[in-house]
Amino acid sequence: MGENNASVSSSIPLKQDKKASDMGAETKLAAPRVHAIKLSDIINALEAGLRDFRAAPAYGLFFGLVFAVGGNIVILCAFMADMSYLSYPLAAGFWMIGPFVAVGLYEVSRRLEKNEPLTWSGVLGVIWRQHRRELAWMAFVVLFILLMWMFEIRLLIALFLGFKGVSTMHEFVEVVLTTREGIMFLLVGHLVGAAFSIVLFSISVVSFPLLLEKDYDFVTAMITSVKVVVASPLPMLLWGASITVELLVSMLPAFLGLLFTLPVLGHATWHLYRAAISFEEDEELPNKMEQEENQQTKTN
Repeated sequence: MGENNASVSSSIPLKQDKKASDMGAETKLAAPRVHAIKLSDIINALEAGLRDFRAAPAYGLFFGLVFAVGGNIVILCAFMADMSYLSYPLAAGFWMIGPFVAVGLYEVSRRLEKNEPLTWSGVLGVIWRQHRRELAWMAFVVLFILLMWMFEIRLLIALFLGFKGVSTMHEFVEVVLTTREGIMFLLVGHLVGAAFSIVLFSISVVSFPLLLEKDYDFVTAMITSVKVVVASPLPMLLWGASITVELLVSMLPAFLGLLFTLPVLGHATWHLYRAAISFEEDEELPNKMEQEENQQTKTN
């Protein structure tokens, strides 16, 4: 009798483990579905981004101000460290952290889309909680690429301008604009920078909003982002080029243009993400409703 009870009790955990594993398989997220993007989708996203900025201007101005102040601090630190000649490369690479700064803007657009209340504690709280989620790893990837960009700049300066004695911003500008080595530095530097930008854009264009909304791992998010670019190479590259140009132009007057440019582009990125990505559960709901309507029609 005791042996039978022991055998029965020992079989219960096995059944529970099997049930738990089945539940885990059921709750596993399906891969996001990627849709092709057209130029009209980009225009619609920009219009929606401007609309969100008008609907919640305080949030947009706040995150734009954070980005602008951060940019000025970076440049100021370069001058204080007697490395003012790195100001231009730093400014050119600073936009790379834009997607991470724009996480708050994605959350604002998400709340406006879902008709959820907008509160500072809610939006900032969501940003703070990302340090426990996969989005923090994605931020690390962006930071790593930014550091690689700065290492590449120092390497190019050593290769092309190492014997020019560049130590100030004035000397740097004079050398790169009036010497053969300086022109080669600009050419190679911009080509390598473009390569870095394409890689970063490809892995991050939808990964940040995806990780904000869903519990995917950051590798899946990067792969999905690359798939979006591959599915619509021309529109997405045009989108990336327009972002780069607009952000660089906005940085010219002491980064102040970012007060308006960053919010619109951040909100627009959320809407472009919604156009490019869908999920199985989003498509199952309309189908289920349609089946219920058809069943009711047959019953009547």
